[in-house]
Amino acid sequence: MCGICGQFNFVSDEPVNPETIRRMASSIAHRGPDDEGFFVSGPIGLGFRRLSIIDLAGGHQPMADADKSVWVIFNGEIYNFKELRLELEQLGYCFRTNCDTEVIVHGYREWGTDVFNHLNGMFGLAIWDVKKKRLVVARDAMGIKFVYYKISGGELTFGSEIRAILAAEDSQTEVDPLALNLFLRFRYTPSPLTIFQGIRKLASGTMLIIERGRCREERWYNYKPTPFASPKSDEDAREELLQLYRAAVRRHLLSDVPVGILLSGGLDSGLLLALMNEEGESWPAYTIGYGDAFEGDELHDAAETASLLRARHVSIRLDQAEFERSLPEIVQCLEEPIAASSIVPMYFVSRRAREDVKVALNGQGPDELFGGYKRHLGVFYGDWWRRLPAGLRTVIGYVANQLPRNETLKRAVSSLATGDRLRRYQDVFSLAPAETINGLFQEGSANGNSDHELVNYWRPLASQMTEIDELGGFQLLEVRSSLPDELLMYADKLSMAHGLEVRVPYLDRTVVEYVQRLDASFKIRGGTRKWLHRQVCQSYLPPRILKRKKRGFAVNVVDAWFQSAVSSHFSDLLLDTSSLMFHLLKPEPVRKLLEAHRSGRQDNHKLLFSLVMFEQWLRQMRVINNDGGAELVPSDSGAKREYS
Repeated sequence: MCGICGQFNFVSDEPVNPETIRRMASSIAHRGPDDEGFFVSGPIGLGFRRLSIIDLAGGHQPMADADKSVWVIFNGEIYNFKELRLELEQLGYCFRTNCDTEVIVHGYREWGTDVFNHLNGMFGLAIWDVKKKRLVVARDAMGIKFVYYKISGGELTFGSEIRAILAAEDSQTEVDPLALNLFLRFRYTPSPLTIFQGIRKLASGTMLIIERGRCREERWYNYKPTPFASPKSDEDAREELLQLYRAAVRRHLLSDVPVGILLSGGLDSGLLLALMNEEGESWPAYTIGYGDAFEGDELHDAAETASLLRARHVSIRLDQAEFERSLPEIVQCLEEPIAASSIVPMYFVSRRAREDVKVALNGQGPDELFGGYKRHLGVFYGDWWRRLPAGLRTVIGYVANQLPRNETLKRAVSSLATGDRLRRYQDVFSLAPAETINGLFQEGSANGNSDHELVNYWRPLASQMTEIDELGGFQLLEVRSSLPDELLMYADKLSMAHGLEVRVPYLDRTVVEYVQRLDASFKIRGGTRKWLHRQVCQSYLPPRILKRKKRGFAVNVVDAWFQSAVSSHFSDLLLDTSSLMFHLLKPEPVRKLLEAHRSGRQDNHKLLFSLVMFEQWLRQMRVINNDGGAELVPSDSGAKREYS
């Protein structure tokens, strides 16, 4: 796990300033405290910061082949690199290190950009082909790692984090109103947008190819799930999934440094720990707790799981005051606003784990793959709802809208009747109707009209879901959009802020592609979510763990703190007309959202906290500016941004 950055003057061929590359690499030194490396040659410059995990002595980057015709900088891990190395050696390639990076070097020479389809792992990388004068920048299939980039005046600037791009230039940076609109509606900014106007991020499974004075973006990962030719029996599916899990965990444990686990009290991380025990024992397990008032919640459950599975349990305590004090620092680490309750526990549990280990496994994935959220029940039973007579749906919808609060139910009733498949999925994801979000914006600013919606970025994926059912299609978009750009984004940023590599075995390509071929009956059955996953869990976990309510890292506690904070001093940010957000937004509709929430008529805490996070982010950017970084100026321009 590392940090990469670079520049390419692909139109002018003017030399890159080596000092710029060093400055960019220095800005992401937290991602790689163990080593640094640089390659600068004419119009191309590559920078690298290393967190040493595999082949501690031989993994220096940028890495090249023997004749220095291909150079690679790489952030991530390739879990099947030993198998690929053997295959490439049989093709005549000679290896000088035991590092997974060298597999990418020789793999590119053999397969070109198709090398990415051979890689099972997580990566954000860049490949400089000296002979073709071609630069390839790519993000892994599941979007576990990130690449941000900016194209301006024939110059490409890229990095593992936005701060590397900001460090490369002195120009002002503006808020993208369209990205802000999507953030307020979905709590994250979807690829390829970022909250910074002009700075983009590669979508999962895509790449940039820059050559002959042009830059194009392509999707290299085009896996299309198709149902199995013969229906799977329950027992066959359970056994096959178990074997895939075992192999994935074995691969993800590959490391030359200590490994631990981020342990919640739920069944996903419990099963992960049990599978890790098949490869070793007494793993350090890290859990966050919330003081005496919540002693019986997550911390107690996780401690019991750790005891049953013989792990060395380490607990971290967090109280509400520290939670509120820490938000500005966490927002700064994230670089973009994210309004998810898990960000606070993720930050603190990563910080404590890094004191002992460099690598930690995380149980993220089964909820998205197997239908672990309440929204999946709505999508699963949506066909039944759409078969009801329109008049009856109208009556039920009217009754639901008269209920106080219950915003989730109201959105479900509204969204599941939408005819267009992608728009239906978009409505399920939304925190609030588009007209509510659009109404927050100042007149004349971009407010995300119908031609500026999330579905526009999903359209290229529509062909991948033509042969799978309604729930499967929704989950495919989760895996391609909300999972990488929200949950995996903050996991990467908040763990790497402390130099900790977090791995997600359940998102191994072999697991994801297998599950995407299963029909919905293996995911939700008899109202039970994650049905097949639970069948595997039953072989390892006792009933008292299987029956626990879903809590993640006790995020229900943090949710309560969010609501409390919104109702107390955080509300000052929303009522203060001098708040920075009101360069783009109107104070009056924000005030009405807060009043409706306080009165109990509506539960707006998620949207209100999104607004708080945006304001906190704006204020942190001002702090960064005072320290000499790029200046951020909220923009009220409604001009549509075009990208090359």
